Amino acid sequence: MKLSSPIKISYNNLLAAKFRSFLTILGIIIGIASVIIVMAIGASAQQLILSQVSGIGSNLVSVLPGGSDEKGPPASALGIVVTTLKETDLEAILQKRNVPNAVSGSAYVSGVGLMKYRSNSAESSFQGVSASFPNVESVILKSGRFFTNEEESGLARVAVLGPGRAVQLFGNEDPMGKVFSIKDTNFTVIGIFEERGSSGFTNTDDLAYIPLETAQKILLGISHINSMRIKIDSPANMERATADVKYVLRTQHKIKNVTDEDFSVRNTAQAISTITNITNVLKYFLTGIAGISLLVGGIGIMNIMLISVNQRIREIGLRKAVGARARHIIAQFLIEAVFLTLIGGLAGIVFGIALSFLASVVINALGYKWEFIISLTSIGVATSVAILIGVIFGLYPARKASRISPMEALRYE
Repeated sequence: MKLSSPIKISYNNLLAAKFRSFLTILGIIIGIASVIIVMAIGASAQQLILSQVSGIGSNLVSVLPGGSDEKGPPASALGIVVTTLKETDLEAILQKRNVPNAVSGSAYVSGVGLMKYRSNSAESSFQGVSASFPNVESVILKSGRFFTNEEESGLARVAVLGPGRAVQLFGNEDPMGKVFSIKDTNFTVIGIFEERGSSGFTNTDDLAYIPLETAQKILLGISHINSMRIKIDSPANMERATADVKYVLRTQHKIKNVTDEDFSVRNTAQAISTITNITNVLKYFLTGIAGISLLVGGIGIMNIMLISVNQRIREIGLRKAVGARARHIIAQFLIEAVFLTLIGGLAGIVFGIALSFLASVVINALGYKWEFIISLTSIGVATSVAILIGVIFGLYPARKASRISPMEALRYE
């Protein structure tokens, strides 16, 4: 028996029940598209987060208040206020005798307040940072300057704006030298940053940066800091510097037992490794959830093939009567099942890629640098799974069809 014969028969049988075949294929389309979309968005989200972390700098040590183990985030990262870090801790770390490989460092506090300029106003975030902030992070001034150590210690009311915030407040006006208010306190614009894009869930271009102590004492009324970042002279010295920072902080906080640490120290390499592991777990978990829809599609394939067997008993009996063997009947029904899933799989791949591309366009329009990532692996896996589903869920109906007796089939009405 030629291979073209069962393929032609399968094609004609599927055309004979177009709507039923379409509904069956639809389940596979949705399942395969879901897997493609989840894998694509997962890979793109992972790349976005990793590029944002790497963009801050590959030689940074970050310190957050609150203790944690190496695998979990500190409480402060979950939005719980912890006041154990002070600016004096950063000053101790930056002393050469304590952390020889530290080049610079910045402390951070953040808040939200109403920003106003004439008739323009918006509730927005601001960051209080050290004067050394531009030396720590990868930031470039588009115009103007950053504030000095003297302005920071003198509680100066000056601000450097992200380009997005500058446009939102001042429109087409030149912001330099203009006065605007944060929480009814006036600030003079002395600089504008180049565009940096989003970091995590925060668009850094929409922030206002003000002197650390001004933010602490005038706007927030606090004496602690939210975090600090220390720039290390070389990525090769990150492990040693991380250990030195921990030792200094334990000394500063009079902590003798490591398990009693009230701070968490992470370097960029650790952050990238942790983020990669977490996002991989989430990506594969969500892919597994999306794969459940493939199981539903497979059940639909089995259902239509069982109905097809019952409707074609006379045909099966006739083919057996003229010499067809059980393996020919099995092959016929398996080809039909694989044909259904393959068509659905290919359509699902196209649909999934199209929706993933649409998602990337929308997310880029929201201001995130989102890469459109479709791996050949995901397409190969999706195609293989579609064929496998056809074989697995088509096998039982095919075996059932092959066991029908010719005499019984020919008597069937």
